[in-house]
Amino acid sequence: MMPGQFDPPLNGLRRQLHRTRATGGDQSGEFVRETYVLPRDEARTKAREWFDRYPKAAYWTQVESWRVVDGDAVEFTMRRLPSAD
Repeated sequence: MMPGQFDPPLNGLRRQLHRTRATGGDQSGEFVRETYVLPRDEARTKAREWFDRYPKAAYWTQVESWRVVDGDAVEFTMRRLPSAD
């Protein structure tokens, strides 16, 4: 194969995750998700806000995924149930 004929595996995985979330794949409709890209300290603060506002025990709140990008920034996705029923 020639260079550029296929995407690296992570790019394909990112596209699939995006499609699954956008179309409400298997269980993604059950959760509310928000993705952020913030400097490390602001990322911690934002995650704490989610856990304070939506307690883990009631909303199953969690950091679904995270990675360090461009220096000290963090890209992360927060996930929770839509209600505490």
